[in-house]
Amino acid sequence: MSGRSVYTAFQAAAGRFGQRPFLRTPAISAASYAGDAIEYTYESAQARVNALLSSYAARDLQAGQRVALAFDARLEVYLHLLALNALGVSVVPLNAGASDEELRHIIGHSDSRFAVSLPEHSARLAGLDICEVITEDDLFDSSAEPVCADPDLNREAALLYTSGTTGKPKGCMLSNEYFLAIGEWYIGLGGICSLDEHDRLLTPLPPNHMNALCTSFTAMMLCGGCVIQLDRFHPRTWWQTVREEQATVIHCLGVMTAILLTLEEEAGDDFAGQVKFCFGPGSDPKHQGAFEQRFGIALIEAWAMTESGAGGMTIACEEPRHVGTRCIGRPVDTMEYRIVDEKDNDVPTGTPGELLVRSRGDNSRRLFFSGYYKDEAATEDGWKDGWWHTGDVIREGDDGSLYFVDRRKNVIRRSGENIAAVEVEAVLLQHPEVNGCAVCAVPDEIRGDEVFAFLIVNQPTEARAIFDHCMAHLTYFKVPGYIAFVDELPLTASQKVSRGEIKGLARAAVDGGGCADLRQHKKRKQP
Repeated sequence: MSGRSVYTAFQAAAGRFGQRPFLRTPAISAASYAGDAIEYTYESAQARVNALLSSYAARDLQAGQRVALAFDARLEVYLHLLALNALGVSVVPLNAGASDEELRHIIGHSDSRFAVSLPEHSARLAGLDICEVITEDDLFDSSAEPVCADPDLNREAALLYTSGTTGKPKGCMLSNEYFLAIGEWYIGLGGICSLDEHDRLLTPLPPNHMNALCTSFTAMMLCGGCVIQLDRFHPRTWWQTVREEQATVIHCLGVMTAILLTLEEEAGDDFAGQVKFCFGPGSDPKHQGAFEQRFGIALIEAWAMTESGAGGMTIACEEPRHVGTRCIGRPVDTMEYRIVDEKDNDVPTGTPGELLVRSRGDNSRRLFFSGYYKDEAATEDGWKDGWWHTGDVIREGDDGSLYFVDRRKNVIRRSGENIAAVEVEAVLLQHPEVNGCAVCAVPDEIRGDEVFAFLIVNQPTEARAIFDHCMAHLTYFKVPGYIAFVDELPLTASQKVSRGEIKGLARAAVDGGGCADLRQHKKRKQP
């Protein structure tokens, strides 16, 4: 399949929407490096993309290669994505807050040709000695006419790394079709989530995740709207920014809605006349109704995975939304699904089971990710028997609505970040005093889940020493917030750790104070 790409879709949008605003960073996010707000219209963005395109072409990039990007949550991510996409080059967005070990793995595993970085990250990335690291200043202006790659829907547009259930982060290959299909899915929803060229979508989510890089960016580009990109979530000035930026759509995470509800109530809290909806998947069900009542904004619940793309997404954007029940909506016609038990047998309506999804039609994998890079075995394991096995436990209501129940896979969801328990366990076992461990999720009032670690040690050890060891090898949010020392771990008959029993013991330890609480020490690394 050929003829379209993210870049050609942008070209078409720039021709249609010209002087309309396309990308914007408010002053609160841009003040430290630009002094004031930054805005690109579709036309000015096209001019900047064309300049970058010529500069990249001068570096002899070839279609199918990859370039890593370390721009944090700045607009440059989107501009560089478009320029590189024109050449058929895929981007690998980096989280500069990740540990050196994780960055070394992602850059090396992705086979990135080179990395383009903000100046404040360049020395650190260069010190990893994986590939050449340059800044925007190293991209010289070129008058050479670039030769764009033939647009191809199947060509990789981005390689996004996500935590799985085994080992190190896996690289999800995302095609041009993946990007465009998500954008088209979003603007085609209608109902509460109707979008058009007058919409201004405010997001604090980082572009190294599919929500910002694919969903909000591509949807706004296709419908002629504007992405308002924040550097991070600013709770104290959040609603002021919403007002000043005239945001009509908000993207956030459950942890953010929980924090906003803790703020002191003000007279101007009602945004019903301005904001259409807040896309906030993963919100605590008891917060959903309270948020809607206080702020006058529908808080929309949804379900998706980086792997599933538009082929397996659900969203509760039409009534009845069953507020406060973890309802994730009703599947669209293009998606087939099953809810199965541990033997892959279909369960009766109302019975929880694992959600299996696929695209309807001849190609069950259409609109999903293209696979895990360099890991065909893991890709095929996920696609067992022609269905994508999500690892999430769902139940179906009598009206066809789906409800999120739990995660079958040992993945912890903290503040919107997926954390593989096995990855944390591997780092814990690198500590010389740790002889055994088990990691699981425990509920957290604000962040959804928190990381809990049970440890068997060779001799008495301070919990803080274990914590500091993890901070040196993991991104901060993956580090155990709770640590408990035990003499043994509960095992199944096959001598594997009993994950179900571990979860119950962890909750009891938190409730009874039988563990070290280190959550206040989990802080993002500064450049």
